[in-house]
Amino acid sequence: MLIRIGRGQFSGLNTFAKDRTVDSIERNAHAVLLPAIDSLELTDDLKRYFDEGGRCLLLGETRAEYVSRRMSDARCASERAEDFRRLAGEVATRADRVLIALDQEPAGIERLHGLAPSFGDREALLSLQDEVIRQRAHDIGRKARELGVGMFLGPVVDVLTGRNPWLHGRTLDTDALQVARIAQAFIGGIQSAGIVATAKHFPGHHDITGDPAIELADVRGTVKDLLPGFDVFRSAIQAGVSAIMTGPALVPAVDPQYPSSRSEKTINMLRHEFGFAGIIVSDDIDAVAMLRGLSDSETAVAALKAGADLILLPATRIGEIAMHIVAAVRSGDLPEHRLADAIRNVETNSDALAVQ
Repeated sequence: MLIRIGRGQFSGLNTFAKDRTVDSIERNAHAVLLPAIDSLELTDDLKRYFDEGGRCLLLGETRAEYVSRRMSDARCASERAEDFRRLAGEVATRADRVLIALDQEPAGIERLHGLAPSFGDREALLSLQDEVIRQRAHDIGRKARELGVGMFLGPVVDVLTGRNPWLHGRTLDTDALQVARIAQAFIGGIQSAGIVATAKHFPGHHDITGDPAIELADVRGTVKDLLPGFDVFRSAIQAGVSAIMTGPALVPAVDPQYPSSRSEKTINMLRHEFGFAGIIVSDDIDAVAMLRGLSDSETAVAALKAGADLILLPATRIGEIAMHIVAAVRSGDLPEHRLADAIRNVETNSDALAVQ
């Protein structure tokens, strides 16, 4: 959910940065960003980002933790619940509405390590009944809310049938029915605790040529090969999932020209064929497979034009990318209403989960 501070709106059009007046386009350009950090500290750039309209933050992990699928021993020994609450409180003093996200995947990456209940490994998860999964997910969600977190980038619902070095160790099962069952229970559980669930990575990556984070990677096969994964996304939507993350790779069976997170065809499919009205989150805009000749700033604008609502990016790139979005709006390349629509969509779908 969006944590409300005062009575201001999510776009924050009447708030001013400490050192200069920030106009509405600039504020809205900051409000559609989801910067990722690998610590629990706000840099001066992040403070400026929140002062100038930013509302979202991803508490990420290091590359080594991402690759190993576990938080480091040093992190687990040093991070405490009060560290998360302190960060959330500091952000709340700078932004009137806040959405803090992190990776918390059932049987995958668990950013909250020992600070929240766990599902254990995939074998243990597969043995659990739906109601047990739902209740444990609810407990995880409640703990996360106590820490100031409002969004999980999970569950991973890709159904692997071939090679996928990118998602190895993060997926739920090779059986689409099992993936759908677990995902629905997980989504229902965490959202009943007021946490935005994010099913990822649309349109599915059953068999991919490499790791799209560091390589030019394409998803192999035809639309028929994607159908089992499509069914899982449909089931997540039926379960009421509030957000879906699009993938970073090229999926030629859906769009032979543009990677999913900046593909209008892909996002239109999700909106119109699948009937998804929730938040669409781009994958990392600096992923090699997503750039394909563009800068990260150009990729951010392309993702927004395609229909994404939140743009995932490294926190070190906030300032330049926000200004590139502003320039695109002022030049007419990016319609100003697209930012307003994105902000409204995040706000509406997040607030709908607020626990009364």
